[in-house]
Amino acid sequence: MESKIHPTVTVSNIKNFVTITLDNENAQYNTWSELFRIHCTAYLVDDHLQPRPAASSSFFGSVADKERSTADKDKEKSTADKDTGSDQWKRLDAIVLQWIYGTISMDLLQTIMKKNSTAFDAWVALENLFHDNKSSRALHLQSKLTNTRLESFKDMASYCQEIKVLADQISNVDVPLSNTQLVLKVLGGLPEQ
Repeated sequence: MESKIHPTVTVSNIKNFVTITLDNENAQYNTWSELFRIHCTAYLVDDHLQPRPAASSSFFGSVADKERSTADKDKEKSTADKDTGSDQWKRLDAIVLQWIYGTISMDLLQTIMKKNSTAFDAWVALENLFHDNKSSRALHLQSKLTNTRLESFKDMASYCQEIKVLADQISNVDVPLSNTQLVLKVLGGLPEQ
């Protein structure tokens, strides 16, 4: 029998694919999560970002189970675990969890890491962390945008890039700025001369 290698185990450096390190300061959650989801889809493990479906049993299956001996059930369970890849699912989940941990800041890692977590647990913890604090994050980012001035940058391009980054971060917390607001902000941060 030929053993096939799952594509996930071939990824040696997740940062080649998810180039953003998620942290509280940059507020790039939407960009990070989209890159991460695309990567998981490409490597056939996007199901690890969702709750693991419970094993289903029908009424007829449970009646048949009652009629079989315990030894038969144990043998079937052992075979089923090998066939369905329970160990493989755990291994792939651990890899996806490593990917999550490898693409977030140390502060976030310490915040979400819990013993015996699954990739889905970490995914949900990050989503809740960023989406539950939208109002305070938006307020912080708007304050940062308001206080951004050209004098703090070496040139106009750097200044405009910072304004764009902050505007994108504000948009990521569902408070997008209009083009008129952006233009006014850029002009408001210029020196009088």
